[in-house]
Amino acid sequence: MKFLLNMNLPRELGRRLIQHGYECRHAADIGLESASDDDILQEARAHDEVIMTHDLDYGTLLAFSGDTSPSVIIFRVKKVSVEYLLERLSQVLPSLQNDLTAGAIVIIEDAITRVRRLPIRQNHE
Repeated sequence: MKFLLNMNLPRELGRRLIQHGYECRHAADIGLESASDDDILQEARAHDEVIMTHDLDYGTLLAFSGDTSPSVIIFRVKKVSVEYLLERLSQVLPSLQNDLTAGAIVIIEDAITRVRRLPIRQNHE
């Protein structure tokens, strides 16, 4: 699995994910420090990467787009240390492989993890 870390996550998280055998890039390392959310989505889609972020906007953009990729992991946790983020990821990532491969928005909170498969169907009355 490959990851693209948004600017609001520490580069050290990416380095640690690489040490754990994942491919990982940080937005700042590839010249996307000022990129729009849409540009980040396009970059991740082009490289078959899962976006990791604290930014809820990615979930909203994907929900209204009808797209099936890229998958996004959104951290909504109180502790933002690299160690804690890695701990939460290691607890849930093995069970998320199929969802992330198929296309999903995953919200990782302190006590729970929520998964919404893409595309998200909008109810129109």
